[in-house]
Amino acid sequence: QVQLVETGGGLVQAGGSLRLSCAVSGRIFATHAMAWVRQALGKEREFVAGISWSGITHYADSLAGEFTISRDNAKNTVYLQLNNLKPEDTAVYYCAAARFPAATGWSQTRWDYWGQGTQVTVSS
Repeated sequence: QVQLVETGGGLVQAGGSLRLSCAVSGRIFATHAMAWVRQALGKEREFVAGISWSGITHYADSLAGEFTISRDNAKNTVYLQLNNLKPEDTAVYYCAAARFPAATGWSQTRWDYWGQGTQVTVSS
């Protein structure tokens, strides 16, 4: 059974940092691309960052340089380092996995597995 469990969300002041973790169980970590997708209240889900099984990273153009995705294959865990947070970064952040990201772009991927999400709230 595949499970994705996110941790690390919370309340932080603008300019602060958080590190999100996604622990993956089930036999997918070595073969699946992983990603972080966020959803703010009243808005559609938005691709944030992704990483292939080999470690190649992809980021939403609007967020380049602010966030960093990484993975630890020994721990079956993917991370998202959030720096210089802004109130508009407030959202539920979801971990997602897919065998084959969309050829048209990672933001177009139909993810196979999802975590339950972790809330990130940035105060001004």
